[in-house]
Amino acid sequence: MGGDINPLGGMQANKYPTRAPGPVGQQIRHIYQDRLRQFTDGGQYREQGLLPKLTEARAAGEPHVKLSVYSPPNLSRPTFKDATSHTFRHTKVGEAFGPSWSTHWFKVQLTIPKDVASHDHLEFVWDANNEGLIWLEDGDVVHGLTGGGERTEWILPKSWKDGKEHLFYVEMACNGMFGNAAGGDSIQPPDPNKYFTLHTAEVRAVNLEARALYFDFWEIGDASREFPSESWQAHNALQTCNKIMDAFIAGGGSNKSISEGRKIAKEYLGDVNSSKVYDTDQEELVTGVGYCHIDTCWLWPFAETKRKVARSWSNQCDLIDRYPELRFCCSQAQQYKWLEQNYPQVFDRVKKKVKEGTFQPIGGSWVEHDTNLPGGESLVRQFLYGQRYFESRFGQRSKTFWLPDTFGYSTQLPQICRGAGMTRFLTQKLSWNNINTFPHTTFNWVALDNSQVICHMPPAETYTAEANFGDVKRSVSQHKSLDQDNSSLLVFGKGDGGGGPTYQHLEKLRRCRGISDNTGLLPRIKLGNSADDFFDRLEKKVENGTQLVTWYGELYFELHRGTYTTQANNKRNNRKAEILLRDIEYLATLATVKENYKTSSYKYPKKELDGMWENVLLCQFHDCLPGSSIEMCYDDSDQIYAEVFKTGEKILKEALAELGLSDQLKADSKLFALNTLPWPRTEVIKLPPLNNLPSYGLAHSTHPGIMEIRPLASAYSASTASVKEIRPNVFELRNAQYKVEVADGVITSLYDLNADREVIRPGQKAAQLVIYDDKPLYWQAWDVEVYHLESRQELKPSSTSIVENTPHKCSIEVTTKISDKSWIKTTISLAAAIGDEPTCVEIEAECEWHETMKFLKVEFPVDIVNTEASYETQFGIVKRPTHYNTTWDMAKFEVCCHKWADLSEHTYGVSILNDSKFGFATAGNVMRLSLLRSPKAPDGHADMGRHFIRYAILPHSGALSETTIKKAFNFNNPLKIITPTNTDMKGMNIKPFSSTKEAAQDTSAPSLLSSLRIINAPNLVLDTIKRAEDDADISTPDYPLPIKPGRNIIVRIYDSMGGKSKGVLTWGGLKVKAVKRVNLLEDEIEDISAEMVTEDGSGAVKVGVRVGVKSFEVVTLKLEL
Repeated sequence: MGGDINPLGGMQANKYPTRAPGPVGQQIRHIYQDRLRQFTDGGQYREQGLLPKLTEARAAGEPHVKLSVYSPPNLSRPTFKDATSHTFRHTKVGEAFGPSWSTHWFKVQLTIPKDVASHDHLEFVWDANNEGLIWLEDGDVVHGLTGGGERTEWILPKSWKDGKEHLFYVEMACNGMFGNAAGGDSIQPPDPNKYFTLHTAEVRAVNLEARALYFDFWEIGDASREFPSESWQAHNALQTCNKIMDAFIAGGGSNKSISEGRKIAKEYLGDVNSSKVYDTDQEELVTGVGYCHIDTCWLWPFAETKRKVARSWSNQCDLIDRYPELRFCCSQAQQYKWLEQNYPQVFDRVKKKVKEGTFQPIGGSWVEHDTNLPGGESLVRQFLYGQRYFESRFGQRSKTFWLPDTFGYSTQLPQICRGAGMTRFLTQKLSWNNINTFPHTTFNWVALDNSQVICHMPPAETYTAEANFGDVKRSVSQHKSLDQDNSSLLVFGKGDGGGGPTYQHLEKLRRCRGISDNTGLLPRIKLGNSADDFFDRLEKKVENGTQLVTWYGELYFELHRGTYTTQANNKRNNRKAEILLRDIEYLATLATVKENYKTSSYKYPKKELDGMWENVLLCQFHDCLPGSSIEMCYDDSDQIYAEVFKTGEKILKEALAELGLSDQLKADSKLFALNTLPWPRTEVIKLPPLNNLPSYGLAHSTHPGIMEIRPLASAYSASTASVKEIRPNVFELRNAQYKVEVADGVITSLYDLNADREVIRPGQKAAQLVIYDDKPLYWQAWDVEVYHLESRQELKPSSTSIVENTPHKCSIEVTTKISDKSWIKTTISLAAAIGDEPTCVEIEAECEWHETMKFLKVEFPVDIVNTEASYETQFGIVKRPTHYNTTWDMAKFEVCCHKWADLSEHTYGVSILNDSKFGFATAGNVMRLSLLRSPKAPDGHADMGRHFIRYAILPHSGALSETTIKKAFNFNNPLKIITPTNTDMKGMNIKPFSSTKEAAQDTSAPSLLSSLRIINAPNLVLDTIKRAEDDADISTPDYPLPIKPGRNIIVRIYDSMGGKSKGVLTWGGLKVKAVKRVNLLEDEIEDISAEMVTEDGSGAVKVGVRVGVKSFEVVTLKLEL
């Protein structure tokens, strides 16, 4: 029944062959995959593949390419005008040029022959395996060169095909993109005698269709390798590549076969020949942004960076013209300023692109700075100077803080970002963690005061992506926040040594987008939007209800922990410079607001201060201050700091002089002490060696500013200090607060007499110097690894002796031999106690250091138990574990601190103070201050030589309090002895030093120098006092922004302990008309003049303002005079 019915009906295939024509085997995938290399490989099949087809014709050598050279002497880097004014000698391809860091200027006389000129697209190719810059005859920069096969081509103007000779110049820099390291390891110290052979200088006619096929094949080949092997997209990609090769072979490598190959590729890619590939309605997951990371110094000096900027950014301006989808961003106001100063024509091109929206200044900071080591005010100034520069040059401020390569991120950065007008933050460095994997990609990062910014860490885990298929794929496959948001940034472009995106990157990304739209599976990427556009969309999503995860506190980097210690003198200079700048601004501000200022010729030294700040901020670059640059960089920074200190001392003296004071002391000078900190101090102070003066005096005042220096036997007498040898090589130092026992050069007992408590753990030794073997896995200057702790060796002192024994101060000196080449001399001192003023055990160290891969530390085992230790950070405190419960805890075996670290119980604690150190560790009850390292790369002489270090033990009753905060400030800000130039000392309300025993009477009326202070809130720190940036009487043309009338004082206050407070900022006799709360850029936020207070409640004369400060909040006020 029904057997005659065809069940397939009309669908039955009538032409299916009855007999098999022959065997057809399954492709062996890995063989056909490996075959692809033959088409674009430079190996044995190169001449049968695509590479020879890329160049259709070439012209090299004379008469087509004539070369001559001028070699400037003494490693100088002359300007274009200077260099081209000299005589050039004949040269040719094959000649070598050097040594390292030298510059050579080449005159290129180019005549293009007819057979080459007949082709459409011509490029000049120059390669000597080093960097260079092409200049036109009129002095215009047109193209940067990287060398070594990277960015070696310059597209020649079509007008140069006229058969005439055309002249241009190549400025050769005798260094590669990553400096001049010896051998193949780029972080080794530079070889000073490298020479570079010019091996290519020629014109090439480029087959653009063959070049396009090269990129087609590259990306489809990547798809065949990187798509899942079970996906049809991977199989289709492999088949497509093999078809292209078959067509090429069949056509004998002709142009027709190349065109046929492109048609085959189009079936997989779609049309990828222009920026229109991005003009579809399909939503992207990945935003591609071009970026050029130029380390302001690293494996090259600052001077070379200035040229790297010109090379890189001139190329980007050209690339934007050729690839309209490119949005390029670059940070670091310092680099823009260098470009403006040294390459004004390139700067003008950049300004034009910025206005068009294709070149984006980003980051808002002066440089891409370290955030662990600079002080809080330095972080503020990074943004103040960076944002003001961008605003003054481009009419815009940055909204996104951009810091992809810095070695960890301070817990207060979100608050500082918000105060500087930035709500989002980009980094990726935590992807380098070598213990734990950071768990988030896009999240809210929260500061100590609860301020937050949106943070995004590109999941491709690089800021120098090569724009490969895998980079786009990883932008989703490695995204850790897909539950909240699936978008990401891909930051691409050559970097570290500069460069930025290349045409190769842009061609590859066009094809990646084509694959996404035409074939699928690959995340869709979009070019044409900026980094700010990406963050704008993120913020909009949050506004519409997207809940991002939160991360509270520091973004601790589990690598590069050695940078807290390496290059000790550089770090010391930074801290001293920060303190000097604070003092100058404070004194200069007072000098310009005193009553008779209008009749004075003195001017607030704004220009000099700007120059000092810009230099200090420059040296805070994330490879300079951390200590990870070559020796040349520290030669540079030493000179920069020397200039900072020279200028600073000069303008400090001028400010003092305007205030009627001088630090030039004579035999008959009346002596006072100057306290620039915002609280009273009472200290034993060493007096200068003038006639009839004792060695010490008592500096005392009930308010900040000028302090009387009294004889120690005055009404404010001190309990005496003493030292004696109680047993052989055992010494006892004592004052009214402590009894210290030093045995064999280490502290075996520190007894608090008032608390009736031993501070040192029984049987342990404090101030014990220890040395470690210090060989990290690779990054010598950067890293110290956890296994170094297992190599601990105690250093045994060779001698101990009493070197000072007065009622005012007693000291013993301990000499320790470290090795045959190194020694350290430590002086342990105890000063007389003055009433209830806390004293500490001070230690001064002088060290001659010539070790190799060793780490010197000093230990303090204290009788305290706590699972957390506290460390000073910028504008606050960070708590870190003292145990290794988890790998996250153990990873913090070395951490960063500023002026102090503290381990406390509820009833008692110990703080360790320092004057120039940043590395610290607290393991259990052992507090350990890091002193010196001795890595040999990239600076082969890092830290070699003489060092001077001060640190101190400060025991305290009760938990951590503002006592430690103030004592650490005092320790880092020694009192300055000065003398009045105004002999009647009118208005100072103080008495000079007298050697008599008369009791001095305090006066209640404060002088000008004690006007500004905080009362009723001891946890609040008045950290900065300066003039407002744009006051009419001080503004400079360097930052041409709108001038504001009147005189204004900016004060910055922060809560140092973590408690919401309300204090009163007093200003004494200053005539303040109004008080405004402002942000860190000094934009007005709120008028708080209603909070102004009077001394007696009458409402007549305002003497202060009530200020509310939240926990760890930074508050900036503007006092209008």
